[in-house]
Amino acid sequence: MRDGGEWAGRVTGGSAFSLPSVADPQGRQTRSSRCVALIQVHHSHPAPFVRLVSSPFIKEKPKTRKARVGLPRTHRRVGLRRLEPATPHPWSSLQCFLVKLPVLPSVNPLQPARNCGLKGSRQPAEASGNTQTTSGPSDTPHTPCVQMRDQALRYRSIHTQLMEMVLTLQQTVEDHIMQLTTRPQQRDLALEEQWHGQAIREQEALLGRLLFQIVSFLPAGAPGDQSVQPPCTSTDSRGDVGGGQPVQANRQTGQMFYQESDFENTVISYDLSNRGIDISALYHLSFRDYDTYQGNKYHKDKNTLGYINLGTSENKLCTDLLAERLSQSDMTYVDEDLLQYTDWRGQPFLRKEVARFLTFYCKTPKPLDPENVVILNGCSAVFSALAMVLCDPGEAFLVPTPAYGGFAFSTHLYAKVKLVPVHLESQVTEANGYPFQLTVDKLEHTLLRAKIEGKKVRGLVLINPQNPLGDVYSQDSMMEYLEFAKKYNLHVIVDEMYMLSVFDEAITFHSVLSMKSLPDPNKTHVIWGASKDFCISGFRFGALYTHNREVASAMSCFGYLHSISGIAQYKLRQLLQDREWIDNIYLPSYHFRLQEAHRYVTRKLKASKVPFLNRGSGLYVWINLKQYLDPCTFEEELLLHRRFLDHKLILSPGKTFMCKEPGWFRLVFAARPHLLRNAMRRFQQVLVEQAQERTVKQLEDAMKEEVSTPQPEAPASPALRKS
Repeated sequence: MRDGGEWAGRVTGGSAFSLPSVADPQGRQTRSSRCVALIQVHHSHPAPFVRLVSSPFIKEKPKTRKARVGLPRTHRRVGLRRLEPATPHPWSSLQCFLVKLPVLPSVNPLQPARNCGLKGSRQPAEASGNTQTTSGPSDTPHTPCVQMRDQALRYRSIHTQLMEMVLTLQQTVEDHIMQLTTRPQQRDLALEEQWHGQAIREQEALLGRLLFQIVSFLPAGAPGDQSVQPPCTSTDSRGDVGGGQPVQANRQTGQMFYQESDFENTVISYDLSNRGIDISALYHLSFRDYDTYQGNKYHKDKNTLGYINLGTSENKLCTDLLAERLSQSDMTYVDEDLLQYTDWRGQPFLRKEVARFLTFYCKTPKPLDPENVVILNGCSAVFSALAMVLCDPGEAFLVPTPAYGGFAFSTHLYAKVKLVPVHLESQVTEANGYPFQLTVDKLEHTLLRAKIEGKKVRGLVLINPQNPLGDVYSQDSMMEYLEFAKKYNLHVIVDEMYMLSVFDEAITFHSVLSMKSLPDPNKTHVIWGASKDFCISGFRFGALYTHNREVASAMSCFGYLHSISGIAQYKLRQLLQDREWIDNIYLPSYHFRLQEAHRYVTRKLKASKVPFLNRGSGLYVWINLKQYLDPCTFEEELLLHRRFLDHKLILSPGKTFMCKEPGWFRLVFAARPHLLRNAMRRFQQVLVEQAQERTVKQLEDAMKEEVSTPQPEAPASPALRKS
């Protein structure tokens, strides 16, 4: 399966991997059983064969059923060990894919978790045929990751859906065998050989996807959470993604934002540590849709049926202007010093220019000090490093939500820092003057609740302009939040990534650096980068400005891992210092294109009667699709998201932003006109289909209710009453 795509559990040479245990679908107390599915593909041998064991339950010592074509005597399958030839054979390639599903009996939830055979378990191995559980806790500690896998899949039977997948897999394998067996007969025909090769590669990719679906399907049966787990598609050009509360943050289910149960058990490996498994699982779940998009992008000439991505907050409106500017002669200079190691804090010439740039565009009361600037490869790298510097593992930040979901990924990856969401409501009330309003009362209430729960909160994270809402905080509001942070001795991290992306002339952006006096300067830290405002997300540039020299010094250490190349820093310096080009050419064109794109998208939303927050900043619009969810749950939100994917359109569902309310989506409009037109056409088609399906469902429910309601008996006629 050379083109098998992204799927968990790929191994070669006959290696094996285990999946979490599942209960007997009939609830019987059975002995330890195993379900084995083995696929061996031999490409270059004249008589290729596939060996498949597809029985769902094979007792104790499985007797392997073999479906084979031309299997030589020199090869034997012994249990689940590595398959090797007794004598050398001239086959050039052997790929073996093995899925071993241990099936354990259902047990009482009060009994201890059993060893399911995964790497990392420190329980003693069970004797052959012995499946009795102990009545008390084991003396040998479990690995936490293994405990969660075993407990999460103990009760719910998934036999029916799993068997449907296995049957589909079996049919695909049969088709693949047919292609392999007919391939040698066509060797004299070049076109036929090419066609067969393409067909075989497509089937191998399909086999990989089917196996991945089977492997990924099992965690969905976790007890206590019957919902379908939503993907994390809120990727940003920072290189991070939305959705994904850290693995160790909270092991309870049913939260309004991503917890560990949303992405654990997705990857199974004998080679990775438990930490590596968790990180890999988080990555695969978070980037699943984005990776699919990268492999099948829409192109107006070459691939009109590819994916259109309106989920990633990436600015593509003015890439033509940037490409032209970066191609000019002053950008092509290469000094020998630029080819050497750089200052870990960032090259002095770039830090000096960033300080001047922020002084000018943030309208600071006095010039900023270049010594307080730290340059890393992206704002998410800056945020992750700040979390490391300001917090110990297990400590937390307050984050008003909905908020950029990549924060959870960034804080967890290295720092193991939690996020405590300050949930905002869309309903306008006496306390909420406008939808999703952040107030000090909400901050204090959330902080108090976190302290009661034993969480140590070290800081407050603010995004201004806000992502995904598009709100711009006033100076008075920002001062209230800073005073709150000082009152409780909290650091404040202000993300101002979109400060030059305010396109409504009636709105004025006020940077926190423009305030004449900060309540606590040493605990106020500002992040800015050029990815959003200048359409150069590929440059990987992020800057921190802090008045705290200790923080700046500690942050500079991360330049050893996250620095930018000297040539890229030189080009950035040349770009940021060209104020004439920025003010007279770039910003006017950029703001005009933002206005036009926003106007086009909002006009289409109004035509479809889709509510949205009409803000004047950012690259996106926050839309309300609750009317298309029946019932209005996060499960239905996920199904709608998948329907968008079926139509090759990527949006970011609200849960990836830790939104409390289901039904909200972020739609990025910072794309070229031809792409937006096709995207909105697909968007409206999905809504039409969703509305029709909901109408049919409501009619069916009404008919069922009418049939199930007993009809009142008709009154007897007068003649019958007399008799």
